[in-house]
Amino acid sequence: MDARFTTEQDEIRRTLRELLHKRCGPEEVRAAVDTPAGHDRALWTALAEQLGLPGLALPEDCGGTGCSVTELALACEETGRALAPSPLLATAVLTAPLLLALGTDAQRAGLLPGIASGGLTAALGVPGPALATALALTGHDRLGRWAGGGRAGGVQARRADGGWRLYGQVEQVLDGHSADLLLVAAHAGGFARSRVLLFLVRGDAAGLTRVRQTALDATRPQARVQLRYTEAELLGDDGDDGGDVLPALARLGESAAACLAAEAVGAAGRVLERTVEYVGRREQFGRPVGSFQAVKHRLADVYVQVQAARSAAYYAAWAAAQETREESAGGQALAQALQALRSAAAEGIQAHGGIGFTWEHEVHLYFKRAAGDELLFGPVHRLRALAADAAHVFEEAGR
Repeated sequence: MDARFTTEQDEIRRTLRELLHKRCGPEEVRAAVDTPAGHDRALWTALAEQLGLPGLALPEDCGGTGCSVTELALACEETGRALAPSPLLATAVLTAPLLLALGTDAQRAGLLPGIASGGLTAALGVPGPALATALALTGHDRLGRWAGGGRAGGVQARRADGGWRLYGQVEQVLDGHSADLLLVAAHAGGFARSRVLLFLVRGDAAGLTRVRQTALDATRPQARVQLRYTEAELLGDDGDDGGDVLPALARLGESAAACLAAEAVGAAGRVLERTVEYVGRREQFGRPVGSFQAVKHRLADVYVQVQAARSAAYYAAWAAAQETREESAGGQALAQALQALRSAAAEGIQAHGGIGFTWEHEVHLYFKRAAGDELLFGPVHRLRALAADAAHVFEEAGR
């Protein structure tokens, strides 16, 4: 493994950081999350047209730039620094890889160029609060029980009028209220022959109701999606029995975890920078607060956590880009990154004193990102437990 970044990778980071510095400051973030879309559409257009961000990890024949998960993770690190609200995670990290892996030639040709150009946004809908389980980050469920099953719960799919119809409800769909396309996991086949399939649902489909929910982290908009005999298109060949869906979701979990870890590291690094700047200016007893040894030690501990998490995130991104993936590298990196972000945000609030607890200061946004991500993709102890099981850490010697 060569740990050095290429010239192209450095250029992606530099250009993206400059653009976000100009157009995604704290005030712009607050204004964006208050819009109906939950993000700045003009900024998303700029990210797509100037930097090709949505198609960064898509092949050139699909309209992308032909880069790998590593470049996408580096981009996520920069968007994490700014807490930039955008459909990047929902569209490019969670949905596009499934379309590429499982879609037919016609589906890939019809959808991926639009995603790569930024003109088409997409969201992944997994029934129940089970996104981390579906992605095999906090547990392995090879039967897909997280999707509901049988005749009740989750989303049910049945054939009708030569196609498919979906009925059910999906909670916590990231950017689901504004996405042009939904990729919904549903059960088909009844109780005895139940299997999990993925379906494409257009944002304007009849019988589809989407309501934006109040989320802990406003920079990650979530929606409740209701489907009432909604027309849908099966992802993949019509004769597919769904045998590839669960493994594909598990593979997606590794790359998604690497991107999420990089994003969390970017946020942790930024809030630590802001905290160090503040304690260098704020004075108490006639001297800067940052000159006190206790403050130095606390922030030094956070710095070590952030740097270790950054190394783990980079390795996970590199591993996810290889043909032979190291199992649980993404989960381990994500656990470490979420822990570092939580520590950095907590110390940031503490060091900022009373102002850190107010709505007017942006440091609380980083704390909410840490808590919100752990609710969606964790918790940390379960991420670590699964990684330990995969590495056989607690097995008896000789077994």
